[in-house]
Order: sequence, then structure tokens, then C-alpha cells
Amino acid sequence: YYICMTKSYFSISDKLIVKHEESFFRIEADFEGNEDLQVVVKYKKGAKKEFSCQGQVYTKNAEHVGKFPVVMVSPDDISIILEGSEVRRKFLDNVLCQEAPNYLQTIIQYNRILKQRNAALKKMAENRSKDDELLNSYDKQLMPLGDAIHERRKLFLIEFVPVLKAMYRVISDGKEEMDCTYKSTLNEKTFEQLLIQNRERDYYLQYTSVGVHKDDLVFTYEGRPLKKFASQGQRKSFLLGIKLAQYEFLRRRLGIKPILLLDDIFDKLDPSRIDKLLKLLNDDNFGQVFLSDTHEDRLQSMLVNYQMEHTNFIIKENEILHGAK
Repeated sequence: YYICMTKSYFSISDKLIVKHEESFFRIEADFEGNEDLQVVVKYKKGAKKEFSCQGQVYTKNAEHVGKFPVVMVSPDDISIILEGSEVRRKFLDNVLCQEAPNYLQTIIQYNRILKQRNAALKKMAENRSKDDELLNSYDKQLMPLGDAIHERRKLFLIEFVPVLKAMYRVISDGKEEMDCTYKSTLNEKTFEQLLIQNRERDYYLQYTSVGVHKDDLVFTYEGRPLKKFASQGQRKSFLLGIKLAQYEFLRRRLGIKPILLLDDIFDKLDPSRIDKLLKLLNDDNFGQVFLSDTHEDRLQSMLVNYQMEHTNFIIKENEILHGAK
């Protein structure tokens, strides 16, 4: 995941990835396909992280994102259902950044200006003053970026939701229907109208209270909130569905089979869901899959049962890392 997305999936600092009592780490990966490519990342404490592809160092690491699409499934993904809107926006942005490199640049610019606007509001509160002219300047920069992000997210959901519903039906045996809707204040009013109407509120709160940084995804099943009413089994089915839908969306849009990473999920799934997942993975739509598991016998027996070929095992520190194609 790191070599594809330039950072850890678990949002931890790079300095925490370095081995104890070491000052650096280096990762190399060789990608074989239509074009054989080598990617190298170097990190040293106190120095700038460096990403390169075929020996060419990126000026901005963000330029690398999307070159090798990747989807990861982890037990921690339950946060997509249970935690706040920030986690669901992160999921949205993860998909769209890989699908369209310019989307990532737009997000970076939006967040930079938003941070400046919020800092200005806080300083005004400290000085007990208001500066509409300064906020107008920030708003003019923020509006086109916010509109572009909102439009891309809206179009994404139109295409993504039918795929998600189809994946969920397969995993749940079609026992119930689920849905996903895009919640945004920009659905009802223009960004300009929202910023003007909420300026006094922003002065009071000392931060920007409206915009795409407040967007959310609402998950329901049978018309009821998934977070409040779904059983553990339904949540697991949904999480598998949303990640496999992410995979399918990227495959269709990019014309490339993403790398699929399944991180220690088999302890969290019952045999029925494992059965459905492995049957799906045997489909031609899937390319290279990496599995990690703590039970070697279980993993090997599953691969035999589903006749998965071209497999390789690496056993390290009591964990089996398995690559299957």
C-alpha cells in the first residue's frame, strides 16, 4: 500500500514506521506488466521522503498516486461505518485520487486555502476584529475548488452506488437492500451562497463551517441507518461490498486491475462470507491479491479448496504474507 499511495494505510507518521533503533527505511518494488517498472521510496529521519520510478525522482510525491491502483481491506475499516464523516470523506478521496490525479491536486489546494481562512478567522477573533475584504479574497480562491470537488464526488456516486449495491447483494445472498447517498450542503445551494450566509457564524465559531470539507456519505439498509440498526454480519457484508465496489470502479475507469490487499480479515469473517469472497477473487476481473493471515493451515486449505494457483508464501514473525495471482 505504501509503495502505491506514498503513505501508510493506517495514517501513522513515517517516523513510526522506521524500525526501532534505526534511522531510515527503504522500500523497493518491481512491477511487471505492459511496462516493467521499479519504484523506490527512501525515508530518513530529519530528511525529505523521496519517491522515484525508474530512477526518476518525483518533484511532488502526489504525482505518483494513481500510477499503481490499490485497494486494501482491513479490520480497521469498520470505522467507515462507526466513526465520523472525516473517515468517509477519506474513503471518497482515496478512490478519486487514484482515478484522477488532478482531483488530488484540487484537494491539496482546497485544504491549503481552507487552513489559511481558518487561521485568519481565529486571528480576527483574538484581535476582536472583522476583515470582510480578506475573507472575500479567500472565498474567491476556495469556491472554484470546492465546486470542482463537489461535482466530481457527485458524479462518482452516480456510477459507484449501483456497483456497491450489486456487490452487497452477492455477499449477502440478496437478503436485504442497502443504499448510499451523498450528503453535502452544496447539493442545495451554491458554495458562494453558503459562504455569504454563514460568514457571521464563521466569525463566531472561528472556522469555516460550510464546504466540501463537511461532506458525508449516508449508508442505509432497508431504509434504516446502517450505523444504528445493522447487525455485525450486515456490517461485515457492507464493508466487503464497499471495498470490492471500489476495486471494480477503479478497474472499469482505469482499464487496469488494481492490486488487492486483504490484511488479516479471516478472523473477522464467518465461513459463509469467506466462501463468497474467495469465489469472487477467483473471477477473471481480479488480478494480483496479497493476503495476510495468522493461521498458515487455514490459509493453505482455503487456497487448495478454491484451486488458486501461482501462489507464494512468506512466513515472518508468526504471520503469513501470501501473494496470489
